[in-house]
Amino acid sequence: MGVGLPFTPSRALLSLFIALLVFYCLFSEISGPSIQFIPSSYDWSKHTLRYPLTISSMAKPPRGSPVNLPRIQHDFSNPELRKRELETADQRRKDIKQAFEKTWRSYEKYAWGSDELKPLSLEGRDTFGGWAATICDNLDTLWIMGMKREFYRAVDFVTRMDWDIPTADGFNVFETTIRHLGGLLSAYELSGESALLAKAIELGDLLYGTFDNPEHMPPHTIRFKTLKEGTGHPEPRQSAASLGSMSMEFTRLSQQTGNPKYYDAIDYITKAFERTQNETAIPGLWPLQINAEDGFKVTDDTFGMGANGDSLYEYLIKEYVLLQGLEPKYGKMYLTAADAGIKHLMFRPMLPDQDDVLMLGEASFPPRVKESRLSTGVEHLTCFAGGMYALGGRALGRDDHVVIGEKLARGCAKAYAAYPSGLMPEIVQVERCPTLEPCAFEPNYKKEPLGFRAREASYLLRPETIESIFYLYRITGKEDLRDIAWNMWTAIRAATETENAFAAVEDVGAEEIKHKDYMESFWMAETLKYFYLIFEDEEVISLDEWVFNTEAHPLRRMAN
Repeated sequence: MGVGLPFTPSRALLSLFIALLVFYCLFSEISGPSIQFIPSSYDWSKHTLRYPLTISSMAKPPRGSPVNLPRIQHDFSNPELRKRELETADQRRKDIKQAFEKTWRSYEKYAWGSDELKPLSLEGRDTFGGWAATICDNLDTLWIMGMKREFYRAVDFVTRMDWDIPTADGFNVFETTIRHLGGLLSAYELSGESALLAKAIELGDLLYGTFDNPEHMPPHTIRFKTLKEGTGHPEPRQSAASLGSMSMEFTRLSQQTGNPKYYDAIDYITKAFERTQNETAIPGLWPLQINAEDGFKVTDDTFGMGANGDSLYEYLIKEYVLLQGLEPKYGKMYLTAADAGIKHLMFRPMLPDQDDVLMLGEASFPPRVKESRLSTGVEHLTCFAGGMYALGGRALGRDDHVVIGEKLARGCAKAYAAYPSGLMPEIVQVERCPTLEPCAFEPNYKKEPLGFRAREASYLLRPETIESIFYLYRITGKEDLRDIAWNMWTAIRAATETENAFAAVEDVGAEEIKHKDYMESFWMAETLKYFYLIFEDEEVISLDEWVFNTEAHPLRRMAN
């Protein structure tokens, strides 16, 4: 038995000091440091608008008792099932977190404060106004992965940012909304750090200024000089997705601040979409390009759920869920569009094994043509739709849409597995069956994987397929979806990992992988987040409590 050291006042003070130090370190790790909000040099809340609206005339977010929406997530309460899967899921989640940590460390070291890291040359580049897109886009990912020290360092940076000091002459309204505003709001709702909301309000006021024109609609991009002068205007050919994908962020900003102006701005756009939904060449769907400059004309003839169309449809059902069903028009508009998408955009790919999967193409309806024409070039961007159909099917009680969503998700996963690299191309051409029923395989081309021909062969680290696989797992509980996700992840890691980060691939079908010096912020904000969450406990960011925006930023479902 050892001899105890004698008790002395100095030893007691030392012990107390050590105990307090340990407590402080533990507490600071949980609560974070005190964050100081530094206002931007230009106050957009005081900016004089040329076309102001009165508060009394503004639409306000609906209030009241939420509609009793159906449960979205599968019941994962089976204890034996959970115990059996826990160890495997934990190990897989750790592997994905290591990839995030590796990427984040390189961004911190080589590109801190820049919009993106160039993964090969290891330098920063500004593609979104120089407002640290990677930081704003990944605040919530840092929090979800438990990286609190990195989170608070990032928060300290963004709460000192000056929105009036960009590195470009202008900015993309849509991208700034989904990445920066969505990221700030999500991080605030997860952490409760009030400085984040203050910074989000600043940005929201700046974005609100883009609506200051006779049409009360934002342009796709705008110059700062034009914005301050109040001479901006929407465009004669403007992406439908960019117009229709601000509702979630602006709604939550109104709910969080009590200021209806943000919600009113997007409600005006929603009413334009609602008014024109059945006036288009394919009733129920909107063309990819809209004349927002001249009365919101919808006469263009190309339709799809890929680039320029995707998140318009996604935000209809997600806004419905976000508002807890209190604004029924979003559910009605979504269901009309979703059914039209099944009829006009969806097809069964002609595959050797006659897999029971579906894909989405692009339809055109040229003048003097009686029927729409379907192009079966499948964009990776359309792969989000499996999750959308499943979410909408569950929220609106349409089980057939959940089934369709699963077939869409598995269709995109099939495109990954078809290539030796395990990666799906940016655009893949697929032969179609005459109907949505199985058909015999009759290939029209050789050399490439049977049934698939790359039209744009690159892989840009995109998230849409794992996003849908994540949704389908959370909604159906089918465990094989986790295995599909893991197979996708191992292929992505093998093909894209570099010494310091991860990089896009030039050609997924090439015998030798060649990287591109390209890594958008969505690699960490979306792709890695969805991979991480599919192996996380299902109550973490439950779909019955949160709704993801199109940049994978979870916003809390709350009517009031």
